[in-house]
Amino acid sequence: MKSETATRQKKDGIKSFQKYVNYTQSVFLKTVDLDLLEDQRQGVNVWDLGTENSYIDCFCSAGSFNVGRRNPRIVGALEKALDQWDMGEHLFPSAPKAALAEKLATISPPGLKNVLFGVGGGEAIDSALKMARGVTGRKKVISLAKAYHGHTGFALSAIGKSVYRDPFEPLMPGFSHEPPVNNLEAVAAAADEDTAAIILELVQGEGGIFVAEQDFVEGLRRLCDDKGIMLIFDEVQTGFGRTGKMFCCEHYGVYPDLFVLAKSLGGALYPISAVIYTDQIRTFMEENPELIESTSGGSDLGCIVGCETIDFLLENDIPGHAAEMGDYIGEGLLNLATKHKGLVKEVRRKGLMIGLEYTHDMMGPLMSYYLGKNEVFAIFSANNPKVMRFMPPIVITRDEADKLLSAVDRSMTSVMRSSRIITRAIKLPLVGKVLGVQEMQVFLILFTKTVAKIIPKKRGSQAL
Repeated sequence: MKSETATRQKKDGIKSFQKYVNYTQSVFLKTVDLDLLEDQRQGVNVWDLGTENSYIDCFCSAGSFNVGRRNPRIVGALEKALDQWDMGEHLFPSAPKAALAEKLATISPPGLKNVLFGVGGGEAIDSALKMARGVTGRKKVISLAKAYHGHTGFALSAIGKSVYRDPFEPLMPGFSHEPPVNNLEAVAAAADEDTAAIILELVQGEGGIFVAEQDFVEGLRRLCDDKGIMLIFDEVQTGFGRTGKMFCCEHYGVYPDLFVLAKSLGGALYPISAVIYTDQIRTFMEENPELIESTSGGSDLGCIVGCETIDFLLENDIPGHAAEMGDYIGEGLLNLATKHKGLVKEVRRKGLMIGLEYTHDMMGPLMSYYLGKNEVFAIFSANNPKVMRFMPPIVITRDEADKLLSAVDRSMTSVMRSSRIITRAIKLPLVGKVLGVQEMQVFLILFTKTVAKIIPKKRGSQAL
């Protein structure tokens, strides 16, 4: 039972968040019945303040919590580190920095043995792109349509959707974003003698879980070799076991000139990122030692957490577990797509990086609402609201996976039950002409809440 004190704390906390941080975000979360105030966190679960209800976290801050929330081993390592270490002076070497750099060099693909630390993924992408420009002396960068690389300067310029870039133009010059994933001909046509880098996610996360094909990745490597272009893999979301191997590029046997790691390197406790790069780029970095650096990147505390995170992943074969659970959950979602015919267009995945594409633009927001009612936190892609990402901590157990699939099943049943009325509401002239995409999503969720009270729960499902 929620106590009066907890209720008041939650109300005050959300009110302060709305006032000082982000009012719109808070209102939208309330709309989808996810207006929780994070309290206890453990494993795959997060609790709302003062309630006995836990939510399975299937977003994980876009793949930041691979080892689970408050992993006892990682927490213990950080607590012990606080007895001796702090952030550290970024100009001085230290034992934690050296230890993590050595671990990263040891587990990285062939030819990638040099490390530059950062704090977050966007900063690390910035550094990688600056390295590529510096070592080649060229200016142009090719990213892909629907790509997402972060919100900092160079990273924002590389995002493949204009809605993120337009408010901040002019951005960094020389960036193009037209080629779609798996279209090698389009990338080759965009590349020329002034192209410094080609950057891509091997699995587009924010774009809707689109997986790069083997021939495409191999072709990019040949293209870059032929033209002297730096190939950059953004493994911020795919790294550290998420796709069933320690790094996604291992699936392809194709390796970049630089690759970027972040998010789960911090063990869900301490932010840290890294760029891993070849000896060719190291020569440029040593000739220009102060051009690319990070004051807080590679802090001693962050490096200690990173070392413990890597040891935990390797000693427990967590990447292998992610591959196994990806197959299990993926197969379960395919079965549910067959059961709820007409709701799901496609299931796309690589390990435990899973995307469900629904048959209608508004099904993602509606599923977010119903999943929240069934104690699962999953959100649709901002790039494509048809697509919902399922990216739970990769330590998820079989029992927890069954609970997740059961919640998805119940949520799909609810969506199918109300779908006929909802699709008719969308076609109303006033609704279609007056409401924008975000307003439409909120309208439909509010409409769904009303419909759910009207339609008996035992009524048979309706096809879209």
